[in-house]
Amino acid sequence: MATELEELIDFLTAPSPPVKKAAVDIVRGLTGSEDGLHSLSNYANTVLSSLSRLLSDEKEVSEPAAEALVNLSQNAGLAAKMVEMGMIKIAMDLLYKPGSSITRLLVMLLVNLTQLDDGISSLLQIGDDKMQGLYVMKLVRSFCRSSETNDDPFDHVGSILVNISKKEEGRKMLLDPKRGLLKQIIRQFDSSSPLRKKGVSGTIRNCCFEAENQLQNLLLISEFLWPALLLPVAGNKIYSEQDT
Repeated sequence: MATELEELIDFLTAPSPPVKKAAVDIVRGLTGSEDGLHSLSNYANTVLSSLSRLLSDEKEVSEPAAEALVNLSQNAGLAAKMVEMGMIKIAMDLLYKPGSSITRLLVMLLVNLTQLDDGISSLLQIGDDKMQGLYVMKLVRSFCRSSETNDDPFDHVGSILVNISKKEEGRKMLLDPKRGLLKQIIRQFDSSSPLRKKGVSGTIRNCCFEAENQLQNLLLISEFLWPALLLPVAGNKIYSEQDT
């Protein structure tokens, strides 16, 4: 006989929209507590696959489903399962679906998943020679364009860039002069958003670990790099201790 939690999880795939919405709202609530996370983790494969399918549903269903996945992805074990089941590709495909209403939540989900090495490799598309770097190029382009809007759904991309730049393959991709990604990112250093600025400075810092091997590529963007590095220690503008 199915338990109450098993019945609830089954309702995530119910044909009735009101039942499905009620179920996903309850699941979202459960993900906000340690006890709820622990209970749901016992049914991880079913819960994660059901919630991932709901991401393409109407906003009243997709939004709580995305919020639940963001909460669940803060658990390293559940995040690893998400990466394994292809959640990065699902998120990236939906992120650029016209009219998406959960852009910010999908970006936050990617931030959590790229805390893991396998998540970084998945986002970098390591092993796919034809597509490698496409996801990162899309995110950087969106990061740089969205800064012109008041409601910036891509500001957390800065945290994703910090995460991938912790890995050698990520730093090499960002420093590749043919892609010109770091050059675009550096221009966002003067953003008024503390979150965006922190992402840019953290990415620059990580990429400078490749100075010995990538000196020529760093010099190619020196006209953008040096001001970003020197501004915090010159002039009257107040920067945080971490930025400095």
